[in-house]
Amino acid sequence: MVSRKIKPVEQTLTAHPRHELLQVAEIVAREKSIDRDEVLVAMEQAIQKAARAKYGFDHDIRVEIDRTTGDVAIYRIRTVVETLEDEFKQISLDEARQVDSSASIGDELTETLPPIEFGRVAAQSARQVIVQKVRDAERARQYEEFKGRLGEIISGLVKRVEFGNAIIDLGRAEGILRREDIIPRETFRIGDRIRVFISEINPEARGPMIILSRTHPQFMAKLFEQEVPEIYDNIIQVKSVARDPGSRAKIAVYTTDTSIDPVGACVGMRGSRVQAVVNELQGEKIDIVLWSSNPATFVVNALAPAEVMKVVIDEEAQRVDVVVSEDQLSLAIGRRGQNVRLASQLTGWNIDMMTEADEANRRAEETASRSQLFMDALDVDEMIAQLLVAEGFSKIEEIVQVDLADFSSVEGFDEEIAEELKRRAVQYLKNRDQDFLARSQELGMEEAVFKLQNLTPSALIAMAESGIKTLDGLAELSGDELVEITGKDVLSLDDANQIIMAARAHWFEDEKK
Repeated sequence: MVSRKIKPVEQTLTAHPRHELLQVAEIVAREKSIDRDEVLVAMEQAIQKAARAKYGFDHDIRVEIDRTTGDVAIYRIRTVVETLEDEFKQISLDEARQVDSSASIGDELTETLPPIEFGRVAAQSARQVIVQKVRDAERARQYEEFKGRLGEIISGLVKRVEFGNAIIDLGRAEGILRREDIIPRETFRIGDRIRVFISEINPEARGPMIILSRTHPQFMAKLFEQEVPEIYDNIIQVKSVARDPGSRAKIAVYTTDTSIDPVGACVGMRGSRVQAVVNELQGEKIDIVLWSSNPATFVVNALAPAEVMKVVIDEEAQRVDVVVSEDQLSLAIGRRGQNVRLASQLTGWNIDMMTEADEANRRAEETASRSQLFMDALDVDEMIAQLLVAEGFSKIEEIVQVDLADFSSVEGFDEEIAEELKRRAVQYLKNRDQDFLARSQELGMEEAVFKLQNLTPSALIAMAESGIKTLDGLAELSGDELVEITGKDVLSLDDANQIIMAARAHWFEDEKK
């Protein structure tokens, strides 16, 4: 049945019109830049709380403020029911029909209550409710206004400084510039106008929800966008930024327009454009470098002003070995490693610096270790081992996988030697795998794990030594964790993910049962 309100006529509210409530609501709404109705709703909830304190919290009491006259009406609502279960919120059908003969099950009986006088405690409680509700409405308005401005630069006035954090007046809102987001050695006074970057908007935060920053890398990128029209027009793109706030920064730029020099455009006539950004960042030294899709070229550009002699890229490890001359090493690394650290952040590659002598020593050590591996595994002399290393072999598996015709064409090898080397390599791997399997069984590896595809014996023993001995233990890992346990040279991330999903298969089968 559709419920309907039944208002008894024997009781009326005789309170005088509360025009002052509407005036207060208007003033508060105007000061806080929120809707007047939101303030009135807060007032209704405050009066409702005070009324419940007087008449009892078990009652369903509601308050309405007339939006035209400001009159306050207090009601007690009771639902008409056949069987009374809650005497405070329900009323029997017989009793309801004594008030209104047309009452029926499901209707709401609305009883007007006398106006209340606010005591000191009730007034204080009501004030707290109003203040909180108005604050919530104000924060909701601020969030709606600023949520679309995340990542922008905005100007504001320093309102106050508390424990190293600056509260910034943004006009219709306040933001907080935390101590760690202020450029080192930068100080503010009340009334200073500053430019800040909106780095985060957190509606759940206590205090200002707009988090500002002057150390964020994108703050510098946005400053260049304001100073360089070509960036604003998207003719030049800012590809990446790395900053050591207050000290040094690097920015990588790129354009598809061959008639424009992106680095020169960002520098400006006599350095005017970059100098404007430097001044805003309190003298932070900025290196503008040309971005390249070629990682080696990009790394070389990022390490400027150092001159690079050689670059060796390891894509799987996302690492770059950079060789420089002895006199360029300190320049390439920078003070306290600053230059190479910023270059690494800018490019996204881990950069290892070394001199020519360091590279030669490392290459000699790698050659010696690989030669010793072949000598021990294949039972060959040093000359044959060195020939294998010179041809680029680094693992026994590579000898097994190479085509016999290509292998026998190596200078110094004939078909008979190539066949014998492949046979010894196969036997070595077979013996090694058997040893690994026996060792993993000794460590208590569950038999079901052995049956998973793509799990090599070396991977099994690495898992067993790390305590991963059951399907469930393996299934609980992530792909990254499994690769970390086995090593990147043993399992790829894709293979690791497939193995983990295969280990989880019995979970889904159990659910179906």
